[in-house]
Amino acid sequence: MKLDYSPSPAPRRSAARRSVLFATLCAVSLIALMTREGTASRQAPPANAAEAAAAFGGDAAAGGNFDESIQDTVSDALPVPQSSDWVTVTVKPGQNISSIIEAQGMPKDDWLDLVALGKVTASLKTLRAGEKISLRKNAEDRLDELSYEIDATHTLQVRRVNDKLEAITLEAELEHHIEHASGVIDSSLFAAGLKAGLSNRMIMAMADLFAYDIDFALDLRDGDRFSVVYDTIYKKDGEKLRNGDILAAEFVNQGKTYRAMRYVDKGGAVAYYTPEGLSLRKAFIRTPVDFARISSGFNLARRHPILNIIRAHKGVDYAAAIGTPVHATADGTVEFRGVKHGYGNVLVLKHGSHYETVYAHLSRFRQGLREGSAVRQGQVVAYVGMTGLATAPHLHYEFRVNGVHKNPITVALPRANPLSRVQIAKWHAQNAEVLAQLDGMNKPTQYAQASQVKAQR
Repeated sequence: MKLDYSPSPAPRRSAARRSVLFATLCAVSLIALMTREGTASRQAPPANAAEAAAAFGGDAAAGGNFDESIQDTVSDALPVPQSSDWVTVTVKPGQNISSIIEAQGMPKDDWLDLVALGKVTASLKTLRAGEKISLRKNAEDRLDELSYEIDATHTLQVRRVNDKLEAITLEAELEHHIEHASGVIDSSLFAAGLKAGLSNRMIMAMADLFAYDIDFALDLRDGDRFSVVYDTIYKKDGEKLRNGDILAAEFVNQGKTYRAMRYVDKGGAVAYYTPEGLSLRKAFIRTPVDFARISSGFNLARRHPILNIIRAHKGVDYAAAIGTPVHATADGTVEFRGVKHGYGNVLVLKHGSHYETVYAHLSRFRQGLREGSAVRQGQVVAYVGMTGLATAPHLHYEFRVNGVHKNPITVALPRANPLSRVQIAKWHAQNAEVLAQLDGMNKPTQYAQASQVKAQR
C-alpha cells in the first residue's frame, strides 16, 4: 500500500519541495533499518532520492521495501516517560504528610487520596520527627509509590494502580531464638544484670519473678548468683528486634536456690511456676517499693524518733525518694484514702475478709483512686512522701491479719494453686530445651563470668 504523507486537501507542492521531503524520509528510513539490522559501521546519508531508493533494492517508484520501511519507522512506539527515582524524606518537627507531599511538588489531591484510604494509612497521620518516608513521582508529578516503616515489623506500601492509590501493610517474618545470661552479684543486682548483658526491663522482670520469696531490698548478698533463659525476636535478615519473655530463671540467694519457669495455659494466660509445678505467685508480694532500703524494721519496743517515747513500730519503713511509686502488694479494694494523724497521707487496702495492708507518709495518691476502688497486685497506688510524723522521705508499710499486726518480712504468704501432674509432664516436654540450658548454666565455672549464648528456637 502506498503511503501519502501530504495533507488532503492541500495545495500541490513544487517538485523541488517534494524531492526534499522524499529524500528526508528515505534518509530516516535507511537509518532505522541500519539500526534494526545491527549495522556495525556508520554510513553516509544518501545524497538523493534515487540513492536512497537503491539502498532498499529498487527505485522510488517501485514502492515495496521502501514503503514497508517507512511504515515501520512511523509506527515505532515513542519511549514512555519513567517514574522518578526514590526520594527519602526525614520528618522534621511540625511536618505532616500533607506538607511532605506538597514539598515534593505533588498536588494536594495526592495526600487527600492517601488519607481517604482509611485505616490502612492512618499511621501517616501521626508522623514523628526523625522518621523516614520514601516516595517517588510519576511522569505527571503525581505520587506513584510510597514506603513507610510503621514499626520494626510493619511497613506501609502505597502504589498507584490504574490512576488510583492502593495501600497494603506488610509484616516482616520473624524468628524466635533462645538466649541465656548468668552473673554474680558483687555490688547490686542492676550492676550484675547489666554486666551480664540484660536490659533494665529484663532485670526488673527477673526480680519480679522472685519477689514473693526474696526481699531485694534486704536479702541480697555479695556472691548471690542468677541465670536467665529468655526469648529473643529477630527478623529473617538476622536483625535483632527485642528481647521477649523470660522462659526460665534461677536465683541463688544466701545459698538457697529458687527456680521459675514460664507456663502458658489454654487461654493464653502466662504464669510462672517452680519446675515442680508450684506457683511462684503468692497472695501477697513482700515489698511494695522496688529496690528500696529498709530504714526501720518491725519492732514492738522501738523508741519513736520524733516523740522520743517507746512506741511500737508495727510495720516496716522503706527509705526512698519522694515520688517513688508504691505498689499494692495484693489484689483488693480501697478501704481508706486520706489523712490520719501521724500517718499523714495514708492508704488502707482490704484483701478479702482477713487481710489489710497500710501505706503511710505518702506524697500523693494515684489519680482516680477512691474508697471502694479495686486494685490489682503490683499496681501503682500511691507515691512515697514524708507527710505526717516523718523525719525523711519513706514509706511506712503495715500488714494485718484479722486486725493483728504481723511482720511483713517474715509473715507466711499463701501460694496459688499448683499444676497437676499431667500438666507438669506435658509442660516439661514442651520446655526440654529451656530446662537443658538452665541446667547447663548451673556449673560453678559458669558464674565466674557472665555469658550470653544464642541458639535457634
